[in-house]
Amino acid sequence: MKPGSYKSFSELFQTLDPAEVSKQVLSASSADVKAAISKAGHCSLEDFAALLSPAAEPFLEEMAVQANRLTRKRFGKTIQMFVPMYLSNECQNICTYCGFSLGNKIPRLTLSKAQFLKEIEAVKKWGFEHILLVTGESHLVGMDYFLEMIPIAREHFAHVSIEVQPLEEEDYLKLHQAGVESVLVYQETYNEESYAQHHTKGKKSKFYNRLETPEKIARAGINKIGLGSLLGLADWRVDAWFAGLHLVYMREKYWRSRYSLAFPRLQPAEGIVDPAVVTTERNLAQIICAYRLLDETVDLSLSTRESKRFRDHAIQLGVTTMSAGSRTDPGGYQTSKTELEQFEISDERTPAEVAKMLTCAGLEPVWKDWDQVISG
Repeated sequence: MKPGSYKSFSELFQTLDPAEVSKQVLSASSADVKAAISKAGHCSLEDFAALLSPAAEPFLEEMAVQANRLTRKRFGKTIQMFVPMYLSNECQNICTYCGFSLGNKIPRLTLSKAQFLKEIEAVKKWGFEHILLVTGESHLVGMDYFLEMIPIAREHFAHVSIEVQPLEEEDYLKLHQAGVESVLVYQETYNEESYAQHHTKGKKSKFYNRLETPEKIARAGINKIGLGSLLGLADWRVDAWFAGLHLVYMREKYWRSRYSLAFPRLQPAEGIVDPAVVTTERNLAQIICAYRLLDETVDLSLSTRESKRFRDHAIQLGVTTMSAGSRTDPGGYQTSKTELEQFEISDERTPAEVAKMLTCAGLEPVWKDWDQVISG
């Protein structure tokens, strides 16, 4: 299979049967896993399936060694630090797993310029130069608002990323011109049936619109694109494989952009459902290692959804980017209130404490992504 030969990822996606992918993953043997590990950094999608398989679980330590080797080779002993800032929890979607979901009876807030500047002041004291701006998906918070807030962010941060509703290609071009360097748009799940069950109302219910968004971002010239799935909505092995396929496709066809992968797990929030499929920390470690053995150049990002203990170990598995001190509610860095939040965080350490942990582990915390002048 040559993913980049297809006209679109949607076209490629529709040629594949998730049941067959599941069968391939589950049928992998120990010999398949050993062969995949021996090709670390040059794995095929078939090798990747083996690395995600149950047969790979006894080889997790060997996978971790190779993942660490590839990460240090490519990224050195560094971890990029970023902080998410929620600008608004307004949302017109109904999603079963999100605290911002339209049906949830939570107070709604969209930050004004003055409130935004106070949030910036709060996080700048920690030393961050890379900020991720996040909003719910609502027509009340659209391009006019983004184009008002992003230049303010650019005045204070070296690197600005966004995670907002899917937009059109011309909108991404405007955002790029305004100073956005990275755009994150997670598919949530690549299982169409599960996607429909968990996204019941709003524009986010359009599966293929979301699936096609990374290509719009790439064509607009955005430097870095974030892909990934939300673990817990469907079979994690199959979702991880499709996210890997998506990465391979994007790399082959839109090679001028850089890429990151995230693998958030469902966490408690107002009105959400329990995970349909439980993904353990050991499962998550396997996913991280498998992604690194598939692609030694991709950024792997881990949020404060995960526990302190797991994050402390994950820095040796292939993770290259971490958030710290995160709040998931608009205005959260100015107040201790939590009734506006999207989900609960697990690692509540301060950025200074996370940085100290990294330093003690022999790593260097880097407080921004690469400068635009370096990345071109």
